[in-house]
Amino acid sequence: MSGRSDEAGRVRSAMGPRVWAVALNTFREAVRNRVLYVLALFAVGLMAFSVVLGELSMHEEIRVIKDLGLFGISFVGVVIALFLGVNLLSKELDRKTVYFVIPKPLRRFEFLLGKYLGQVLTLTVLVTLMAAILAIFVLVQGGSHGVVMVRAEVLVLVELCLLTAVAMLFSSFSSPYLSAMFTGALWVIGRNRAELLAFATGKKLGGTPLGTVLEACADVVPDFHALYVSGSQLPGGDTVVSVHESFVSWGYVAEASLYGLLYAAACLVGAMVLFARRDLV
Repeated sequence: MSGRSDEAGRVRSAMGPRVWAVALNTFREAVRNRVLYVLALFAVGLMAFSVVLGELSMHEEIRVIKDLGLFGISFVGVVIALFLGVNLLSKELDRKTVYFVIPKPLRRFEFLLGKYLGQVLTLTVLVTLMAAILAIFVLVQGGSHGVVMVRAEVLVLVELCLLTAVAMLFSSFSSPYLSAMFTGALWVIGRNRAELLAFATGKKLGGTPLGTVLEACADVVPDFHALYVSGSQLPGGDTVVSVHESFVSWGYVAEASLYGLLYAAACLVGAMVLFARRDLV
């Protein structure tokens, strides 16, 4: 009995280095991907363009730069998370490298977890770099980046982590094209969850079978809108929150981040179960 417990302890202690090795390898592969640099340059170009638009506005240079800069970080991050997330597993299957990795001491769930952590590391580095560039643009124009923008950027990063987990869930059993379609559709619905819920409970559909189905869908889909709140009105709130005026507190950021990470964890567990049952032969 003691021998079995010692062996299990050695397996658990070796799991961390194995997962971290896969994560680092995934990060290195992502860094070598030229598409990421093109998208990152697009975000920087959008920030530079916001400076031009700011000069044309009536003393609203900082507001324009922050709005377009935050949009650029979110948009580019979503494209990268979607592009990489649906290809993390399919690329390994197409190149047949997974057939050599899985039979090793590395187990399937460790492989998938390492891939996800590598993607999260990549997104964290990219969001941090783009946020730093945005801060430079704001400072050059005489403004202040401020802690409010940091809160918004943290929420964007959590949204990307959740989107990656959703993409991996679909890619664990589907093709890259279908995974991209499903993930993209779920992101669009999640970003407009409040509108979907209002439509389902409105005068026309409230209490009807279709309204009940739509309301159930709104309750199940991930609430991506809760992680990108600048320029919108929160449920139960009377005013629009903005990175320029009254924004959400650190308490809201913590609560929304906990929701996003728990939902991502549930998607990862589902992906691990499905990937474990997938026939790799």
